[in-house]
Amino acid sequence: MHDVIELVRTDDAIAKMRVVELLESFTGVGKVRAIAILDRLGISKTRRLQGLGTHQRDALIKEFAIPRVNLDVGSLIVLSGPGGVGKSTVSKEIRKRNDFWVSVSATTRAPRGNEVHGVDYIFMSDEEFDRGIANGFFLEWAHFAGARYGTPRQHVIDALHEGKDVLLEIEIKGAKQVKESWAHSILVFLEPPTWEDLVSRLEGRATDNPERRAERLALAQDEMAQAPFFDHILINDEVEKVVASLIRLVHSQRS
Repeated sequence: MHDVIELVRTDDAIAKMRVVELLESFTGVGKVRAIAILDRLGISKTRRLQGLGTHQRDALIKEFAIPRVNLDVGSLIVLSGPGGVGKSTVSKEIRKRNDFWVSVSATTRAPRGNEVHGVDYIFMSDEEFDRGIANGFFLEWAHFAGARYGTPRQHVIDALHEGKDVLLEIEIKGAKQVKESWAHSILVFLEPPTWEDLVSRLEGRATDNPERRAERLALAQDEMAQAPFFDHILINDEVEKVVASLIRLVHSQRS
């Protein structure tokens, strides 16, 4: 956003662009969120870039600010992989160690077993999730297994600016969204030791009926094919090894 605002002084075409059109061009924004952002910042829907006041320009730049890599900003690690591979188990182990600030995702699905609101997930109604999308509450969000999941944006930004290393445990579509808007994020793909091992895990889920298990297996095959998109691939043959690898990865970024 900062670079585009700077072009207003030298590029007549950019200067005459409506602010709402610029926002709609950003990945993950769209018309609804663009208008919501303008309303929240007190900017008219018909305002052109050349007509923005100083405070309005600063507010827009802050809204789309992406932390830069430096010694004062933590690293953003995005852990993803096929359903059933053990992402949640790794995330819970990392949370115990306090090596990372682990983001808690929001979801529209119902709690399972002993899941606690605000600890395992932020459980939201469909209406609450819709408002979150419109208000720019999410860094990323995606549909998965009949529900929606998303990462609260401001929580992540605050943790990074406090110098904390952040771990996002999210689905593959969400991981790609983060990479598009946050170029310095590090995407890690978690693979099962073997395909047979993943099949065994998915078929052993007591919460799924046979039809749902079949859907998850088909989806897992598609998800496994996404591994080349990621920066690093880790085999989840032992949780302790995966956690150690993630910690080493962060340390290598700092050095």
